[in-house]
Amino acid sequence: MSPVCNVTRSILGQPWHWRGLAGDTLDAGFVADDLVTRLLLARGCPREAIELHRSPSIRGFMPDPSIFRDMDVAARRLADAVEKREAVAVFGDYDVDGATSAALMILVLRDLGLEPRAYIPDRLMEGYGPSAEALVRLGREGASLIVTVDCGAQAFEALASARAAGTDVVVVDHHKCSSLLPQAHAVVNPNRLDEGEGAAHGHLAAVGVAFLLCAALLRELRARGFFAIRPEPKLIDRLDLVALGTVADVAALRGLNRAFVAQGLKVMARRANPGLAALADAARLTRAPTCTDLGFALGPRINAGGRVGRADLGVRLLTTRDPAEAKAIAEELDRLNEERRAIEGEVQTAAEAMCGGDCAVAIVSGEGWHPGVIGIVAGRLKEKLGRPSLVIAIGEDGIGKGSGRSIPGVDLGAAVLAAKEAGLLIAGGGHAAAAGVTVAPGGVPALAAFLEEKLAATVARAREDRSLLLDAVLAPGGVCAELVDAMEAGGPYGMGWPSPRVAAGPVRIVKADRVGNGHVRAIVAGEDGRSLKAMAFRMADTELGAALLGAPPHRRLWLAGRAKRDDWSGRAVAELHIDDAAWAD
Repeated sequence: MSPVCNVTRSILGQPWHWRGLAGDTLDAGFVADDLVTRLLLARGCPREAIELHRSPSIRGFMPDPSIFRDMDVAARRLADAVEKREAVAVFGDYDVDGATSAALMILVLRDLGLEPRAYIPDRLMEGYGPSAEALVRLGREGASLIVTVDCGAQAFEALASARAAGTDVVVVDHHKCSSLLPQAHAVVNPNRLDEGEGAAHGHLAAVGVAFLLCAALLRELRARGFFAIRPEPKLIDRLDLVALGTVADVAALRGLNRAFVAQGLKVMARRANPGLAALADAARLTRAPTCTDLGFALGPRINAGGRVGRADLGVRLLTTRDPAEAKAIAEELDRLNEERRAIEGEVQTAAEAMCGGDCAVAIVSGEGWHPGVIGIVAGRLKEKLGRPSLVIAIGEDGIGKGSGRSIPGVDLGAAVLAAKEAGLLIAGGGHAAAAGVTVAPGGVPALAAFLEEKLAATVARAREDRSLLLDAVLAPGGVCAELVDAMEAGGPYGMGWPSPRVAAGPVRIVKADRVGNGHVRAIVAGEDGRSLKAMAFRMADTELGAALLGAPPHRRLWLAGRAKRDDWSGRAVAELHIDDAAWAD
């Protein structure tokens, strides 16, 4: 594979390769439809499915829910609860996927005449997932059916206790499963080891699995004649929740997930959900939200409740009917998000100071670290170091609560399950890109050694294959608003469906300075006589940042990154968000 712009080793030490067809070069005469086709093909879209992917629809990608094991069993149990007007509790996780999954189930069941109770465990006091105490208490307080969402696949003791107490539990999850399943009325999870055709949808977030269960529930009730004298809820109107949970959980945006997000953004633009509308206002979004907004503006604010505030704030926001209550909760989440940023900065500084050596997996731990931010910090370390990272907060009792993030090609969730089965963890689970652990006092070194041995070869292969993939090369003048709009038509973009990356240049640095929290801002000029604004976020203290800030006026660079609209200028202009650079001479 020939390198793009002859870059075999960039400033960040990686080659540049074409994502799709070699030699894709854009000029001022590009045709939007042709560009979108090329972007789709480069992301693995079959030629015969171009039109299906150009405008991803639910109808085009939706599978028959019955292909998933236990789906029909779960739908029938929920239908019984609706017809008998049973007391139902929805037990969710405290992150965005858990909050949106719980909210989706609650709103759909509310539309069917029930008033389900939401239960979100406190991260600090109760930890992740269902506990026997919580499930038994919910049963004693009247719930004859509990639906766990985004958790439960590993809750063996808790679900056994619920069954012994006479309470039915339906598990709706997407995390890795063990060979044995917990004792539940139904376990709906595309990542069950005995899953058949449904395993093709193992990339769904929990909220996506919950949507399929809701579809199966409505179909079951339809077959029973339930809607003969009452209107059937429009499940499509809840896709705003599905889109938010899918993007915030960094689920791969391929297949059904692309349709969920593409259509969910349209629903969100209508601002029908009072909580989401209030959250957009709190985030100061004055236009229809984009996929990026879900991941970087709305998602973190929902997360802030579970990380440093009250765990149930997200579900309360997403299910309230009262705009005034929605506004108050959204403002509280915005405040908590600012608090989370400050705590995160302190933990990140301490964690980065501990990183060193050339180990395959970066594992750091510290006493007093806030468990609510360790996942974010793990993600930052993973991006900075280019390897899987696990950040563990040690509590006063010596027990460590850890969160990990992985790189493409390395299944961290499977490795954590193996560590649990080897007796190195009190609890643990996750999926390929992220995982959580609970470690006994003094158990971090043994865990680190186990993960190092298990993942070293896989990480080495993944890092060896690392390269920066580009979709096009253009002159600085080609980075324009029209190009950004044309490229957006190939979206939505995210994990597994990467946003287009272009190389611009060669350019000379006209001006560069450090701004904000370690960012580099630059004005560059190209040989086409045009200038371009560029930003390198969180790069000021890296080799890339040093090169941009210290580039001699006579030296030329190729810049690689993502072309984005400059929302702050108020004009139809674009800027380049730099991911890497290479010397052109």
